[in-house]
Amino acid sequence: MTSTLLIIQIVLAILITIAVLLQKSSSIGLGAYSGSNESVFGAKGPTGFLTKFTFTLALLLIINTLALGYLYTSENKRSVADTMEITSTGNNTPAVPLTPAETNTPAAPVAPAQ
Repeated sequence: MTSTLLIIQIVLAILITIAVLLQKSSSIGLGAYSGSNESVFGAKGPTGFLTKFTFTLALLLIINTLALGYLYTSENKRSVADTMEITSTGNNTPAVPLTPAETNTPAAPVAPAQ
């Protein structure tokens, strides 16, 4: 099921990219290469159709993304951290903290009395 939705996701991403590129921008954009759009899409041209088509594709892309996320999390209950093996290379820290008398560090110098 997830592989089918993943293929649909890729197709939707390609279609939404094409739909956005075909829309008329401040310059003429790629819409100039599609021929006489006015006769196919109506008197207004492809503006209304492409806007609705892009919105529909975007909505389908969001729904498909949410479905993919839900299916991936429901199939994979375990984390990668669950499969990691913990290896010990030796414990160099003492079990009980050392008292100041047991350490090998010298005592701080005392200020002379005046």
